[in-house]
Amino acid sequence: MAVQKKMISIKKAAYLISSPSYDKCPTPNRPEFVFIGRSNVGKSSIINAICLNEKLAKTSGSPGKTQLINHFEMVTGVAIEKNQVNEKVLKWYLVDLPGYGFAKVSISSRRRWEQMIENYLRKRENIAQVYVLIDSRHRPQKIDLDFLDKLAQWQVPFSLVFTKADKETQRVVNKNVKDFLAGMLQNHQFLPWHIVTSAVKKTGREKLLQHIIEKVEELAE
Repeated sequence: MAVQKKMISIKKAAYLISSPSYDKCPTPNRPEFVFIGRSNVGKSSIINAICLNEKLAKTSGSPGKTQLINHFEMVTGVAIEKNQVNEKVLKWYLVDLPGYGFAKVSISSRRRWEQMIENYLRKRENIAQVYVLIDSRHRPQKIDLDFLDKLAQWQVPFSLVFTKADKETQRVVNKNVKDFLAGMLQNHQFLPWHIVTSAVKKTGREKLLQHIIEKVEELAE
């Protein structure tokens, strides 16, 4: 029996609010899917690609522009094939967190961000998944591996999104991804779900959105 393909449509993707701390965030009545990565990893571009709106999240060539917890209100429709009669409407939050690592800011500002991020990740009860963005152009970076170790220690569920696959050859990207996963296995017993993406070419967009929607559906059951 053939597996019926789910058709996912973005009905709404709108900026909601920017919060300085986890306790100022919206009421936690929807599952949250969090995007975070090193500064300049292409986070805003991936968010815009998912939502099919190039102007939704602000992109910048200067690292460290995101300084607050940014919530986007998402409404998606899910139907089997093109049968809109039985379409389910799902509501969830997409969250854009400040980048970690290098940013041209003061040490005090950086520490404040780090504390804000940690408090949010450890205390926000409706986080369904954290997507950690990794630049596929580069060899494994210690700062990324260390951050994943922290998430595991805090028991925060996470997946990996390798970005900017269009900026390098497939051979280089594949090697960098393979080496990164090998580096993870030094401290992690199991590897998380991961995907290679390109915001420019929309590579991996559908699979990433499908991964989110499957988790929204699981939580709605």
